[in-house]
Amino acid sequence: MRTSDRFRARFRRRVSGDPSGAPDWVRAIATVGEGPGWFEPDGVVWRVHGDLSTLVGGVAALLGQGTHPLALAGVQRHSTYRTDPWGRLAGTARWLTVTTFGSSQLADREAARVRGMHQRVRGTAPDGRPYSASDPALLRWVHLAFTDAFLAAQDACGNDLTPRFGSRWGDEYVADWARSARALGALDLPTSRRELAEALHEQRPGLVPVPDDLRAFITGPTGLGRAERLVYRRIARAGSLVLSPTLADLAGVPGRGRSSTSARLRRELAAARVSLKALRLALGPHSPSERAARYRLGRGPRPEWLREDGVPELV
Repeated sequence: MRTSDRFRARFRRRVSGDPSGAPDWVRAIATVGEGPGWFEPDGVVWRVHGDLSTLVGGVAALLGQGTHPLALAGVQRHSTYRTDPWGRLAGTARWLTVTTFGSSQLADREAARVRGMHQRVRGTAPDGRPYSASDPALLRWVHLAFTDAFLAAQDACGNDLTPRFGSRWGDEYVADWARSARALGALDLPTSRRELAEALHEQRPGLVPVPDDLRAFITGPTGLGRAERLVYRRIARAGSLVLSPTLADLAGVPGRGRSSTSARLRRELAAARVSLKALRLALGPHSPSERAARYRLGRGPRPEWLREDGVPELV
């Protein structure tokens, strides 16, 4: 196997949590249901979530979500992020990719699965307040932090979407991606960049600083090889530079306000863009999930990892 093939396989295994790099839920994108899903093929949600800038956005989203005391309590008590960080990443990737690229039938099923998981995530925070992952207000917060982070990462590190979608593509992304959060029970969601920024700012009084150990974990998880550590360090730094200025000081990171004025921080963002460009060249233009969707829609060939008889439907 060539070095590039080995790298590609290792990366796919890492982010998918499956030895093949294409777990059953990726294969189901190719085989379950027919036609387009929740989002327009090759539309703005496809292009944002199909870009490797999502790696930067993921770091920023975790930092932002960690400023909410109830969201943090749920993660610390119910998540496996400390003992199985890459499995936790794969779980998040599953929701993102299935709802983005899957058929409507598969996306509906995935939403039902996640709602069932949320029913079991409940308890009491250290300050005595109860929390539930099914709480519409908490779901709204997670969506706000996620959407802002991925939008900012695309702006800073992703391919320029303006030539394809126009200067208001960010508004379109915010409005379209809200469908995923509504499917889980979130309410009163923003539909533009401006509304998103205002909604985050309104949350500020109830937020708290991210614990030092969580910030250290997010910016330097365990189990990485030497080359992976170098790439992840650049990605994590970029994530800290695109975080909303509303949240940045609570997360103990510069945020995107300072990154636009400091020459050193601009250089760090440029280094992350170089790393992502190298990853794009090594991995190819489409992820396994997008390749699966293109095959389902008749827009691409059968992926080499898809069996001739397809796969069983997920439960």
